[in-house]
Order: sequence, then structure tokens, then C-alpha cells
Amino acid sequence: MKATKPLLEACGVTVRHAVRRGFGARGQYIALDKVSLSICHGSTLALVGKSGSGKSTLALCLAGLERPTSGRIVFEGRDIASLRESELRLVRPRIQLIFQDPAAALNPRMTALEIVAEPLSLTRRMRRSELEDCTQLLLKRVGVSSGLAVRRPAELSGGQRQRLAIARALALEPKVVILDEALSALDCSVQAQITNLLLELQDILGIAYLFITHDMAMATHLADEIAVMDRGRIVEHGNTQNIVAYPRQEATRDLLAATPRILMPAGAI
Repeated sequence: MKATKPLLEACGVTVRHAVRRGFGARGQYIALDKVSLSICHGSTLALVGKSGSGKSTLALCLAGLERPTSGRIVFEGRDIASLRESELRLVRPRIQLIFQDPAAALNPRMTALEIVAEPLSLTRRMRRSELEDCTQLLLKRVGVSSGLAVRRPAELSGGQRQRLAIARALALEPKVVILDEALSALDCSVQAQITNLLLELQDILGIAYLFITHDMAMATHLADEIAVMDRGRIVEHGNTQNIVAYPRQEATRDLLAATPRILMPAGAI
């Protein structure tokens, strides 16, 4: 049974950006408006919404890569939004972020083995033999064969690059992995393979996931809970089955209507 104690929480998180409005006038764009949600140990929360709804901004805040204008982000009981940069550097390895396009985040000059070894060599004191053994184990765990370990990102398929990005994230033994549209660029068969890998890793390692997507079918398959985001706000949040079967908000119903793969009960929407 999965733990219910929050591991990572957003508490009234607001992000405002200054914008120009012509003739020297300045205004504010509200990217996030008092967003609150929580992720428990070993669970998966899907954050679902259309492009521009604020999902990626929230991901950056939760990962400690962007500071909110106001509100708290609590990780393991500590408000990381108020930490100094030197303190944040100690927290970031525990909250890993995986993006839609892994090629943009992977060093094109490095081999798969070197990419996964890099965070280990920077953060742990290991002998060379120990480092290579640990790296090979991580690649094997995500389904990257030893024959692919010497290849560079450009020589790998999209699915293989995403597996490599997952292996690199796991190298630092995170408590939370944030997947920001990490499956959306893959075809359906590869999506299914990576989804099954994520579920298997969660069972083995007890990782918590924040799964960011616009695809309700993927959210339904992966998540214990779904939070629906619209125009910088969480407009609906609850158990996955309840959200899918009995959506209360128009934004949720629009997302479900755009996802014909979900078999809905009669009269649910």
C-alpha cells in the first residue's frame, strides 16, 4: 500500500512575470495563481492541461529551478522555495526533471555510458571500476543494452534516448521524478514500453512521479491521482477514476473529449 504522507507539496504557489505592453508600459502575466497540490511517497500524480496552462512553470518551481513569486514548496518537510542557492544544490538531486526532448538535455559528444556516469562521478567518490559497474547496472535497469552503451545520443532512437534520460535521473537516487511531457514525442508502441518501465521502476525503487501531460489516456494509465490545470490554476483534483468518470469542470471535459482512447461510462460526460 502506498504511503499517504506528502513528500513534495506546492502551497499557494504564484508566479508572476513582468511583460511589456507598448510605449514603455509594463504589466504582469500570471503564470501560476495560488497553486496547491501534493505528491506522496511512491505515488503518481498526473498534472494534465493544455499547452500554456502553466504545467511546465510549476515543474520548474517544484524542481528548484525557478523561484515562485509567493507561496511555499515543501520537500520532506522543508520549504525549498526559501533556500539559498547553495542549499538548493543539495536538494536538486533528489528531485529530478525529465523533459519531452531528451536530445536537448543530453551531451551529444558523450556516449550513453559517459552520460549516465557523469552525475555519479560529480557527486560520489567511487573507484573507476565501481563507477563503470554502477553505470552499466543503471543502463541495464532501463533496458539499454551494453551494445548501445558506446553510442552517442544521435545514434539512438527516441525511445532509447528517453531510457537514457531516465537512467541518468536515477543515478542520483531521487525521491521524486518529474516527467514533463516525456512521452508525448514517442509513438504509441514506444510510449507503452516506457510507461511499463516507469511502473516497474516505481515498484522496485519506490519513486514518486509527477507526470505532466495533455493526454488523459496516459494520465489514466499511470496516475493514482489527476490534477487538471487551466490558465495557471488547478481547477480539478482527485482520484483518477473519479476524475475520468465524473468530471466537474469544462477544462476536464474538454481534455477527455480530445482523448477517444478512454472508455467512459455512459452519461459520464
